[in-house]
Amino acid sequence: MKRAYNFGAGPATIPTEVLEIVQKELIDFKDSGISIMEASHRSKLYDDVHESAIGNIRELYKLPDDFEVLFLQGGASMQFAMAPLNLYEGGKVQYANTGAWSKKAIKEAQIQGIEPEIVATSQESNFDHIPEVNFDDDCDYTYITSNNTIYGTQYREFPSTASPLVVDASSDLFSYAIDWNKIDLLFGGAQKNAGPSGVTIVIVRKNLLDRVKDSVPTMLRYKTHADSNSLFNTPPTFGIYILNLVLEWIKSKGGIGAIDKLNREKAKILYDAIDNSGGFYVGHAQKDSRSLMNVSFNIKDKDAKLEAQLLEEASKANMIGLKGHRSIGGLRASIYNAMSKEGVEALVELMQEFAKKHN
Repeated sequence: MKRAYNFGAGPATIPTEVLEIVQKELIDFKDSGISIMEASHRSKLYDDVHESAIGNIRELYKLPDDFEVLFLQGGASMQFAMAPLNLYEGGKVQYANTGAWSKKAIKEAQIQGIEPEIVATSQESNFDHIPEVNFDDDCDYTYITSNNTIYGTQYREFPSTASPLVVDASSDLFSYAIDWNKIDLLFGGAQKNAGPSGVTIVIVRKNLLDRVKDSVPTMLRYKTHADSNSLFNTPPTFGIYILNLVLEWIKSKGGIGAIDKLNREKAKILYDAIDNSGGFYVGHAQKDSRSLMNVSFNIKDKDAKLEAQLLEEASKANMIGLKGHRSIGGLRASIYNAMSKEGVEALVELMQEFAKKHN
């Protein structure tokens, strides 16, 4: 069986052990004679999967009882609109702008006639760091993107504010422990770090659910989905099934603490290779803002020809998804939870050999 080292930013690598279970259960799930894809979302067969996934999220995240777990669709991009639709009460709203996804979220708020205050940004340096963020305590809500896939930056800790804090955590879900005292709404598309595309996880504090105005369409209300346990309409059942298997895989590895430790080890191996290359490789993010999930870098002088050559050699060595985002170019290695330490070591070995030949 051929399995590539998939460094793509998303949809991203899924643990091989999970895919093997999916393969085994695909046609006949739990001796039911049908695939879980064919099971009614109202059936006991699927309900067990649904409840298990919610339970695993609560267990892994040590989620307090005053939060709801929702399974929605539309990706994080839908949440850029849903968050203001559900939380805005006509007052002040503040955002930190740390990259492309924050900018898209700001735009969605503006479409609704909201003019967010941008209280922190790193745009002037092409989003190469997480700026200091100080939110006011009297906002309807405040907003950050926890990890920036394009630029390879990540919050070391979340800002403290008395205002509700919204966190787009699409690219670092289930990779570190969260202080829920600081957060009121956290969301993310599963396809980067928690499973397949099609599932959006929303974790929202219950006391925010009644804020929504009557003018908001039924399907765009968090309360609609909370009141129906995410079964108001047909949820992405197959995606939730795989998400649950990924959560079980995280538990089998020792939980989020063990995953965080491994992620730090992987990131150190790769960042050390960049820092010790004698300037041949240059990271985009400033060191105190470096992401543990996405490592964006260039070859010296942003040599596009050499970067293309390295990508070609990586492909021949069964490593894919390393091309940097079109907005900044270069290379990017996404080393999410499911990327093995061996995969990172193989990439570093290739990078070091390439540097010796071309430095």
